[in-house]
Amino acid sequence: RNPAAPNDVVGEVVDADGEDVESALQAAQHATARWQATGPAERAACLQRAADQMEAEMPRLMGLVVREAGKTWSNAIAEVREAVDFLRYYARQASHFDNETHRALGTVVCISPWNFPLAIFTGQVGAALAAGNCVIAKPAEQTPLIAAQTVRLLHEGGVPQDVVQLLPGPGEVVGARLTADPRVRGVVFTGSTDVARLIQRSLAGRLNPDGRPVPLIAETGGQNAMLVDSSALAEQVVGDATTSAFDSAGQRCSALRVLCLQEEIADRVIEMLEGAMQELVLGNPERLAIDVGPVIDEPARAMLAAYVEKMREKGFRVRQFGGSEGAANDSTRGTFLSPTLIEIGRIGDLEREVFGPVLHVLRFKRQELDALVAGLNQLEYGLTLGIHSRVDETIDRVVASARVGNIYVNRNIVGAVVGVQPFGGEGLSGTGPKAGGPMYLHRFLSKFPPDAAIEELRALDESGLRASLKAFEPALAPFESLRMWAKASEPDLALLCDRLAAYSPAGADVVLPGPTGERNTYSLRPRRRVLCIAHEDRDLLMQVAAVLSVGSRAACITSDRTTRVLRMLPAEAARAVDTIALDWRAADSDFDAVMHHGSAEQCRAVLLKMAERDGPLVSVHGFNPGEEPMALERLVIERVVSVNTAAAGGNASLMTIG
Repeated sequence: RNPAAPNDVVGEVVDADGEDVESALQAAQHATARWQATGPAERAACLQRAADQMEAEMPRLMGLVVREAGKTWSNAIAEVREAVDFLRYYARQASHFDNETHRALGTVVCISPWNFPLAIFTGQVGAALAAGNCVIAKPAEQTPLIAAQTVRLLHEGGVPQDVVQLLPGPGEVVGARLTADPRVRGVVFTGSTDVARLIQRSLAGRLNPDGRPVPLIAETGGQNAMLVDSSALAEQVVGDATTSAFDSAGQRCSALRVLCLQEEIADRVIEMLEGAMQELVLGNPERLAIDVGPVIDEPARAMLAAYVEKMREKGFRVRQFGGSEGAANDSTRGTFLSPTLIEIGRIGDLEREVFGPVLHVLRFKRQELDALVAGLNQLEYGLTLGIHSRVDETIDRVVASARVGNIYVNRNIVGAVVGVQPFGGEGLSGTGPKAGGPMYLHRFLSKFPPDAAIEELRALDESGLRASLKAFEPALAPFESLRMWAKASEPDLALLCDRLAAYSPAGADVVLPGPTGERNTYSLRPRRRVLCIAHEDRDLLMQVAAVLSVGSRAACITSDRTTRVLRMLPAEAARAVDTIALDWRAADSDFDAVMHHGSAEQCRAVLLKMAERDGPLVSVHGFNPGEEPMALERLVIERVVSVNTAAAGGNASLMTIG
């Protein structure tokens, strides 16, 4: 049913049951070898044809997005364009693969959300197919019709019917059965952190045939903030904040949840923001005049309304705005919530992510800026962040300290573009890699060349990559000391260190293609701390070398083995290694990745322990005993900073246009 007009039946769906799940898994098993043997260029051509047909059917798809998902027409246009971009981006990237060196996982399950029922669904499925995997796709229960049209277009583009299959239905029936089945070799999920954790626990007890953990690519929620200092242009702040908070009725993972205003400008900006919100038109998005449509369903509306009332009862200042067009015909029948503004006193007042048209406002003193960023980091969400300032020093300071996947400077924080602003968070906001980015497809492969990540970056910006890697060399001093020691004492380890040095992408900064007046920089940064677990001295030594080669700190569990290995290391390298008495569930057991060398049973035990932990999902990178740990792209964090250069005083490159 149409969430804006529940009497409008958009279509019908028959949910899959256990027999359908089994049938789909069997079909995918039989199709796997055939699809993996299909040439990468041919697989890419199927996606390109589907993209062309999707573009040709844009009006039809837009109408379905508006009626089934309650999106405005402008949102619907953007969603179709993004879906087309995903197909073409991954097709182009995968067309250069080689089936001998790039081996797919097998059967991949894609579980997509209702807030981007076409774009995210297509991105997940398209990436898995491009890499050579068979796909079983489970769309959100609220939006199966859009998913069905996407699968139809993929079939018409040449993807065999048993290679991509659609299984609509409840997550506890379809999703749970799929993720628990040992024939599934990978899972892609976009949704809540709680459900992602359930999937992690479902996958934890098993390994793929190559002995590796079953990969989970999860993109979850965010407590996204916009920091505004007194140098910002108030009119631009109001426009960007309104778009970021209320476009798509606030139902974007990237949507603005808390607007942080320096106290000197807070009153003026809030007054202007309330005026802008008053102009928003709430109603059925089938009409072009509508700015804010419905939330997805009645449970979502009721939960949001209860939250707003709870905050009002607690004494927070709550204002609701947005006139409705044809009020009785829209808002009394659809699942609408008026755009809402709530003033809070501190970051701690944010209890959880509020997924809808609700914006919190927080005032801060100039000298409190660093503490404010630290408080946002402590929430452990790291999806999007906005900065509005004309002071470069302030911008640089926030960018350097914020643990956020996508940072937007002097612009809104929504609407990431494939290949221009690769999207995805860290901490409670996701596992990485970034969708629409240079390393996403590699996560769908069980085997690929160790230099694949660095080669992708060279193709993007060779000169920028060389310069940034050179600038990052001081951070690699501990690794270089280890490397020099190995040349004198451990020749085999020295050869590994040379390979690690050649393949390490950490410290990379490359400028991605984008529109004039905007600069998008893609960076790879070391993880804060990587836990190293091994059952042989040499394996632990190799792990430490790999971690130091990307500029991260290593953490080793206190033991006789750790003591022996650390005594072998030169002092500078040893200082970059922490020893911890590991308590798997303790909050102070702080690490954001795990490397493990050992048997299958030992690896499963580590995975099960990790699945018991609260907090962010932490990936385990497993290796067989004695295997060189070359998966360096898993030891870094992707960041994208998007700067509106025109707002910052102009783009000097415009002066060169003839």
